[in-house]
Amino acid sequence: MTSAPARAVAADLDTAAGSNGRWRAALTHQVTGPLAALLVAVVVFSATTDNFLSGTNLALVVQQSVVVGTLAIGQTLIILTAGIDLACAAIMVMGSVVIGRLALDGNPWLALGVGVLVCAVLGCLNGTLVSVAGLPPFIVTLGVLTALTAAARLFTGSASYQITAPLLTALNRGPHLGGVTITFGALLWLALTAAMAYALTQTAWGTHVYTVGDNPQAAALAGIKVKRVLFSVYLVAGVVYALGAWQALGRTPTADPAGYATANLDSITAVVIGGTSLFGGRGGVVGTLVGTLVVTVLQNGLTHAGIDSLYQQVATGVLVVVAVAVDRITRTRRSR
Repeated sequence: MTSAPARAVAADLDTAAGSNGRWRAALTHQVTGPLAALLVAVVVFSATTDNFLSGTNLALVVQQSVVVGTLAIGQTLIILTAGIDLACAAIMVMGSVVIGRLALDGNPWLALGVGVLVCAVLGCLNGTLVSVAGLPPFIVTLGVLTALTAAARLFTGSASYQITAPLLTALNRGPHLGGVTITFGALLWLALTAAMAYALTQTAWGTHVYTVGDNPQAAALAGIKVKRVLFSVYLVAGVVYALGAWQALGRTPTADPAGYATANLDSITAVVIGGTSLFGGRGGVVGTLVGTLVVTVLQNGLTHAGIDSLYQQVATGVLVVVAVAVDRITRTRRSR
């Protein structure tokens, strides 16, 4: 029979092992690395610039993040299935110019509804080509990007539309707190992130998304309808891009067919820096939110420091390469 002191020692060892396991899990969590990078960036820029840590500037950082951050939510869903969407911003821009043109007739609710429908249909088109036709997501979305870039210009005659309807610019307004505006767009971004995080972690659909991204063959053997899951992901992403179009009209009240030219890649950057694996099956939208803030804080802080925008792009590119390299190393170690 084990003595009482021996049982006490064993219990202490089990507690220590559990504590170490919890610490190890926390340190290797998807959000830990991006969050640490965000905190380091905030500390560095606060110490080296004058106004970075002001409430007005921090609110501006959040406002500058909402469009790409919203797009990145949809991008996260697609990357979780081991795909990629090069056309996310092009879909958003197409939705925004449709909204802008229809809003000229004076019915902003109809314009917004049709814009959401257009983005959803384009998401369905991507989903059909990827899931049913079995085409590579990279090729599909590259083709859609090229087509939509031209289609938006043809639809508008390369003209832009000024947005004046209060409904369409509502997301750039919001309550004031201590002299700082908390925009409805920022609140929508946070709410959308929370809702998608719940869907991914607490529903069967979310489990299927991760499973399909990790191993589609095993998912099919487990009875998961892989094509249906892939189609649903692109459909949901299309609706998210429509909300991005609404965000964009609030940020800059102009529907411009040439707008947000780099937002496709910016959304991928935010997702990768946020810890979502380009190989699928690992990551989430909370990390994407942090990754979006990392990119925006870096750009904002370097601007405050007087660094040329070209160097900002270099810094962002280096971050992306490092994030992908870390992900690759991590996956290699786990597979051993």
